[in-house]
Amino acid sequence: MKDLSVVIPVFMGKSTLNKLYIRLNDSLNKITDNYEIILINDASPDNVWDDIVNLCKTDNKVKGINLSRNFGQHYAITAGISKSTGEWIVIMDCDLQDQPEEIVKLYNYAISNRYDLVFGKRSQRMDSFFKKSFSRCFYKILGYLTNTIQDPSIGNFGIYNKKVIKSILSMGDQIRYFPAMVRWVGYKSGSLEIEHAERSEGKTSYSLGRLVTLATNVMLSFSDKPLKIVVVFGFFMSLVSLFFAGFTLVRYLFGEIPVTGWTSLIISIWFLSGLLLTVLGIVGLYIGKTFEKVKNRPLYIIMESINIE
Repeated sequence: MKDLSVVIPVFMGKSTLNKLYIRLNDSLNKITDNYEIILINDASPDNVWDDIVNLCKTDNKVKGINLSRNFGQHYAITAGISKSTGEWIVIMDCDLQDQPEEIVKLYNYAISNRYDLVFGKRSQRMDSFFKKSFSRCFYKILGYLTNTIQDPSIGNFGIYNKKVIKSILSMGDQIRYFPAMVRWVGYKSGSLEIEHAERSEGKTSYSLGRLVTLATNVMLSFSDKPLKIVVVFGFFMSLVSLFFAGFTLVRYLFGEIPVTGWTSLIISIWFLSGLLLTVLGIVGLYIGKTFEKVKNRPLYIIMESINIE
C-alpha cells in the first residue's frame, strides 16, 4: 500500500515526460517517499512508450501501462486508477499545464479539512478562447441535463481518497467521463485554486470533432432529459396542431377556405417530418448506447505493463 499514487494518461507527451518526472519527484518527496507514478500510454503516436519503459527501469516507483490502442483519455484514467494502490490518488495531465507543485497544496488542503476529494480550480485557465468557450457551453448544458452544478474551471486535476476511486471503479458505465463520475459518487469535497500553466509545447489532442463527440456521449450517458424534452415538445406541438385544426375547420365551415392551401400543406409536411426524424434520431442514439452496454466489451485492453504486479 502506497501513501500516494499519481495517475497520468499520456498522449503526445514525449517532449514533456522527463520534465514532468523530475518535477513530480521534487514535489512528492515533500509529502512522502512512499509513492508511485502510473503512466498510461494511450497509443501515443510519438513512441512515448519507449521513454516510459526507460523511466520504469530507472525508478521502480514509476509504473507503466501500455494500452493496445487509443481508447481515450478517460478510459486511460480508468486503467490507471484500477492499478493504483495509494491511500490518496492524484489525477493529472502530462502536458505540464497541471503543475506537479500544486499537488502539495491539494494534499495538505484535503488532510487539514478532512475532505475525501479536492478539485483543482483553475481560476485563470491558460487555454485558447475557443476551448474555454466550448467548455463553458458544455458544462452549462451538462449541468442543466443532469440537474447538477458544473464548474468549467474544474477538470481532471485533483486528489481523491481511495474510497472515492473505489466507488468510481464500481460504476459500470461504458462511457467514461471522470469529472462527471466524481460528481455522481458524492463524498465530502472541496476545491482549491491552483495555478494553471500555459501549454509549453505541442497542441491539444482534442479537435472540434472529438470535443463534440465527447460532449454528446457524456450528455447521453449521464442524462435521459433529452428524451423528456422531446416528449414535452411533441406534446406541445400536438396541442398547437389541435388548435390549428379546429381553427381551420371553423374557417372551412364558414366558407373562408374554398381551396386547401398548398403552401401550408408543404410546410406542415416538412416541419413534422423534421420533427419525427429528430425524435427518431435521439431515440436511436440511446438505443445505440444500450447496444454498446449490452455487448459488455472491456473498457480498455492492457497490452503491456511494467512494475505492476
